[in-house]
Amino acid sequence: MFVRKKKVKEKVNILTIAIDNLSKILEEGNFVELTYILGNKKEIIKRNLLAGIFRGIGIGIGVTVITAMLIILLQKIVTLNIPVIGEYIADIVEIVEKSR
Repeated sequence: MFVRKKKVKEKVNILTIAIDNLSKILEEGNFVELTYILGNKKEIIKRNLLAGIFRGIGIGIGVTVITAMLIILLQKIVTLNIPVIGEYIADIVEIVEKSR
């Protein structure tokens, strides 16, 4: 009887180790989160909607900041009165004013 209990405990220990390894593999692959998302369509829509809104806001802010920085840089270049670059920028400004 004692030998039988020992074999059962060994099998349980082997099974416990295998389950722990499987759990680690699933956690590393974010499998639990993926199955949750795939099972709930409302969750997918909510996450994608929020992601799209925040991406759009981020792009809008980013473009605004970069455009403002470029405009400030161009204004500084014009005030330096560099012959070649200043004429080029003046031509661009003239083309834009004509197109209005």
